[in-house]
Amino acid sequence: MDFFDRLKAAAHDDWQSYVDHDFVRMMGEGTLPHDAFKAYLVQDYLFLIQFSRAYALAAYKGRTLQDIKAAQDTMAAILNEMNLHLRLCERWGLSAADVEATEEHNSNIAYTRYVLDCGMSGDLLDLHVALIPCVIGYGEIAKSLAPNGPDALGDHPYREWIGEYAGEGYLAAAAGARANLDRLAQRGVSDERFAELVKIFARASRLEAGFWQMGLDLGHEAKLA
Repeated sequence: MDFFDRLKAAAHDDWQSYVDHDFVRMMGEGTLPHDAFKAYLVQDYLFLIQFSRAYALAAYKGRTLQDIKAAQDTMAAILNEMNLHLRLCERWGLSAADVEATEEHNSNIAYTRYVLDCGMSGDLLDLHVALIPCVIGYGEIAKSLAPNGPDALGDHPYREWIGEYAGEGYLAAAAGARANLDRLAQRGVSDERFAELVKIFARASRLEAGFWQMGLDLGHEAKLA
């Protein structure tokens, strides 16, 4: 197992709460309420702004040029993802102005600031362990929702989102982040240190599950309004 697989195995239940959340299953079935998806889309764009900051911090925390370049490459992928994200929002009737004027939800703040705090108070490996559930998880989720590829989804309402994260470009970026995590771990991780990193990974996974739940809750509130 590589280092990511070790973390996932050690925090199995937390990981499953994220990748097998009701939001994910309903998205795959095409039954996810549109209001829930739209609320999620807006918050995810705001989330990506903070994720960009986290990778800027990763560049600062890097000890080698390779560390810095890895952070730069991922930040570039995130910034590109943000452009795609805005176009997706527009196709769901959400203007860029509306998205950027929305306040961050508390669940969004809790997750993103946790990641940034891991980076500020810890080292580069702490930060990447906090980041990796999102980076790899979205790819794994999308692939599971489109086992035969996005084209096989036909007129599925969430085909575009699934296709974005099941696409070769995103999966290549996720594979790069996974390899970088493994490279950092090879500098040496004691049993005690591994246990600390599992706690970070588990909490980040639970916060990801909380992000999905936020989408469902906001969607329900919009329906009642």
